[in-house]
Amino acid sequence: MDQPSLRELVTAVREFLETKAMPELKGHTAFHARVAANALGIVARQLEFYGHASEEEAKRLTALLGQSGTLEELNRELCARIRGGKFTLQTPGLAAHLEVTTRDKVAIDQPNYSGLKQAVARSP
Repeated sequence: MDQPSLRELVTAVREFLETKAMPELKGHTAFHARVAANALGIVARQLEFYGHASEEEAKRLTALLGQSGTLEELNRELCARIRGGKFTLQTPGLAAHLEVTTRDKVAIDQPNYSGLKQAVARSP
């Protein structure tokens, strides 16, 4: 392919902000550049990992709920069952699903979070 991927484009802009623009900026503008660079890092990780993580989440939810649907529909049903008291942390598979789903989301949003490293080390 002769064009850069979306992930490569986002990474290039983030690297430009971090290595070229941010050292030249001060105060409020430097802060906003850091926020923008962090946001681009999240986008790059979503482009790389979100598809697989979403597919796995949908598979776990389908098995847990015994029904199929979109990821949004499945999550809505899970929330309804938890809210209605049909599912609790003692429901087989629920705690494991919640842990893996949370770990995957944190890996995208905050990959340097210290609790993430501990959770990954604990996972089977």
